[in-house]
Amino acid sequence: MIKRVVDFFGAEENAHQRRRLFYLVLVLIVIADFLVPREHTEYLWDRLPGWSAVYGFGSCVLLIFVSKFLGHRAGLMRREDYYD
Repeated sequence: MIKRVVDFFGAEENAHQRRRLFYLVLVLIVIADFLVPREHTEYLWDRLPGWSAVYGFGSCVLLIFVSKFLGHRAGLMRREDYYD
């Protein structure tokens, strides 16, 4: 079972199916967010459907860009043979 899952996510010929599965999961998460009751929210933006998904995605993208900047531009990343 696990071998089939690993082969599915590792094989290049399944790239189109993986992309469709990814988009399907994203749509299902946003649809599920519309079903959550929002009577007891503390902030205005917490009442917006899809806010958590957008905020989480934006945070991940920002984290990736900041880490790339710190690694490449700020000099935190070293060569592979740095300790050799």
